[in-house]
Amino acid sequence: MTHATDGLPGREVLDQLDRITDELTDRFHGTFGRETVEHFVEETFRLLDRSATVKIYLPTLTAHFARERLVDLAKVDGLTLVTAPQVLFVCVHNVGRSQLAAALLNHHAFGHVMVRSAGSQPQGEIPPVITEALGELDIQLAGAFPKPLTDEVVRAADVVVTMGCGDACPIFPGKRYLDWDVADPMGQPLSVVRGIRDDIGRRVRHLLDELID
Repeated sequence: MTHATDGLPGREVLDQLDRITDELTDRFHGTFGRETVEHFVEETFRLLDRSATVKIYLPTLTAHFARERLVDLAKVDGLTLVTAPQVLFVCVHNVGRSQLAAALLNHHAFGHVMVRSAGSQPQGEIPPVITEALGELDIQLAGAFPKPLTDEVVRAADVVVTMGCGDACPIFPGKRYLDWDVADPMGQPLSVVRGIRDDIGRRVRHLLDELID
């Protein structure tokens, strides 16, 4: 495998991916072998490399997203006991509506729900206005970034909430699918984004009540 990214030589990237594989192999010891972990690390890097705008952070993002994907795969394969319901929010670019929804549900659920977000065409960066709107509620969006929609994250979800991404999300039996008609905050001023945030917040709290009733 050979990679080159802006600001990082290919050899350094390979070394970092090897380190990530070592760390995740230790973390998932007894659940997944090194070959499976290595496959997911390499695939995750390629997926993120397609849409990343600041590629110097790719190894760090790869480590985070590969770990999430392996957690979800373990749930799908019945290799781990997960009692909390899992919700996946999907929009087009995973920088606006789905990030708002995921952050709000995480905030209100207090760890009682596993939350994921993804984009059917992930790209760009999360706009400062999204971070500012959440910050007004003392919700921090540290570490969030646009992620692609992958098979295992959909299969691991109990509820899939789509927001403006059409038919991009694959359909699996036994899951609850919701389509929220929510305005797109991209390019909007803070005053408009506040209203979208509050609309999503009401929907999230209603969904949470149903999940943990």
